[in-house]
Amino acid sequence: MAGPLRLAFIGCGFITGVHSRNLSALGADVVTAYASRDRAKADRYCRRFGGTRSYGDYASAIADPDIDAIVIAVPPRFHLDLALQALAAGKHVLVEKPALLCMDDYEAVRDARTAAGRVVLVGENDHYKPLAVTLRRLLADGVIGEMVFAHFTTLAHRLKTAEDWRNDESMAGGDAFFEEGIHWLHLAGSLGPSIVTAHGYRPPISRTGPDRRAKSLMVAFQYDNQAVGSLYYSREVPSLLRGLRLSKLFGRDGIITFESNGAFVLARGKGWPRVILPGVRDIRGYQAMYRDWLAAIRDGRAPEMSLERAMEDQRLMNQIYASLDRPKVPA
Repeated sequence: MAGPLRLAFIGCGFITGVHSRNLSALGADVVTAYASRDRAKADRYCRRFGGTRSYGDYASAIADPDIDAIVIAVPPRFHLDLALQALAAGKHVLVEKPALLCMDDYEAVRDARTAAGRVVLVGENDHYKPLAVTLRRLLADGVIGEMVFAHFTTLAHRLKTAEDWRNDESMAGGDAFFEEGIHWLHLAGSLGPSIVTAHGYRPPISRTGPDRRAKSLMVAFQYDNQAVGSLYYSREVPSLLRGLRLSKLFGRDGIITFESNGAFVLARGKGWPRVILPGVRDIRGYQAMYRDWLAAIRDGRAPEMSLERAMEDQRLMNQIYASLDRPKVPA
């Protein structure tokens, strides 16, 4: 590919604004366009983020021969159809996470990607954020020796309004953990050792107020090196200072304590304890994600967050939800 990547956003909601602000760091390497079923909204996003053109429907953006790539940033219910349309039109694809609703959907997109000879990246920005990169490096360097336990905490009192599409599981693909907890499950499984088994435990579901989804889940899992871990996820439990959450990795030679959002890491192993600031410039990893996608397109290689890597996360999701459906063993 010569020249800048010419991409069109499908959907002009909140997350498209997040992506567009981060794309400014790539300068002239990327040129944007915006598509919405509301043409006036697409025009506003185009003006706001310096796009080159706008569309009043998704099909026009996908069919435009001047567009190289499509970013699918609409509710998960529509991801499969739009991804298949984009690949059939010869476009590269970035699809927001959760990318697809089931394994059959992943396999369909994988086959279409192979047939089209294009690059598909699943928009798991957490894979690329400085915190994840720092934790992977510390474990690879053996700072805490062999990992024994991993404990991840992500708690926030962040309820959705009645009109939010995430309240409709047919649009979101599932409950709060499926729609947003997938990022944290990926983080837990992307640090070096791979998660091979996972089991979910759900507390009673609160049906009061406008946000009636299941909003809390605890996941227990085991890694391929026999280490074990837990993930505490909730969007109805307040966290310290309205956002501070601490997680830990325990090894035979030390402990890594980190703020779950990536503000700091404290590594206590052999030698003096170290405080590490992973970095705030790209704290959520969007810029690194786009650089990987752009390089993968130019080099004709798979991106780090390929469909195959996302399918590993989906397999774990399948295990977790299957475990929730199993009957309880009588005492």
